[in-house]
Amino acid sequence: MQRICVIGGSRYFGKLLVERLQAVGHQVTVLNRGSVRPPTGVEHLVVDRNDEAALVAALGSRAFDTVVDQVCYTPVQAAIAARAFAGRTRRYVMTSTIEVYDPETAALPAVPAGIPVPEENVDPRTWLVAMDLPWHDEAYLEAHYAEGKRQAEAVLTRDGSFAFASVRSAHVLGGGRQEFTGRLAHYTERIARGDEIAVHAEALPTVFIHHEELADLLLWAATATGFAGPVNACSDGLLDVRDLAAIVAARTGREPVYRTVAAGGTASPFSFDRHYAMSNTRAKQLGFAFSRTADWLPGAVAEALTATAAPAA
Repeated sequence: MQRICVIGGSRYFGKLLVERLQAVGHQVTVLNRGSVRPPTGVEHLVVDRNDEAALVAALGSRAFDTVVDQVCYTPVQAAIAARAFAGRTRRYVMTSTIEVYDPETAALPAVPAGIPVPEENVDPRTWLVAMDLPWHDEAYLEAHYAEGKRQAEAVLTRDGSFAFASVRSAHVLGGGRQEFTGRLAHYTERIARGDEIAVHAEALPTVFIHHEELADLLLWAATATGFAGPVNACSDGLLDVRDLAAIVAARTGREPVYRTVAAGGTASPFSFDRHYAMSNTRAKQLGFAFSRTADWLPGAVAEALTATAAPAA
């Protein structure tokens, strides 16, 4: 049994992670602002992580084997966490994102299309941190999501108060209504209605991960391995937007209707005119076995179609 603190953990794969940690016998504490209560038997600390004094007070004398941070979006949040958890945990795992590799959001080393992007393409040990940017502004943060994640990783990597690892997640799908971004529903709804889907003329492939697989990987990262630094999390197999639409079409019986947009134009989710599909080689070398996207995506599409057809609760 390990003592695990999950920051966030109120929805989707974070909620599932909490349930799985508890199911295998770990002592779990969930720390969030209290919008959703964790399962019975899980300790719940209600606090705003952005309020450092309140966070320290809420933690009291608690100590943990590992902290899993699901909702760290800025270097300011990372710095607060580094100070608050110094001396309280030996390991800190942050959920990060494939978006750190998006060449549209930063000057990054070019990776040829067809070559999966490795972790070293964004090195948090050397990434510039700017604490004085308006990270508190929601509009700014939304527009600079990838940079916020890169800088948060950089702060926690260089802090040194605990061993630090980041899990850079691919695009997460599955779970029907649980998939709160609505990106898969965008396709199931539009194809079922016969509406147009905006795609790039030469849409490049990307990578995905099922929400249950990501919960399993985070469980593994928190309790069963001691790796440090970033690791990419994506199921095996590249798919482009037309591959995804074809799977939806097979389930709906309706052919997709496409509208082509120019390079650099706004297209539907998962249509990319730039390459940043990740490599999962490091995670495999560390011992994690991934599923194949082609095996689980049809089931995820079926869930999304069922959710669309069912009345909202």
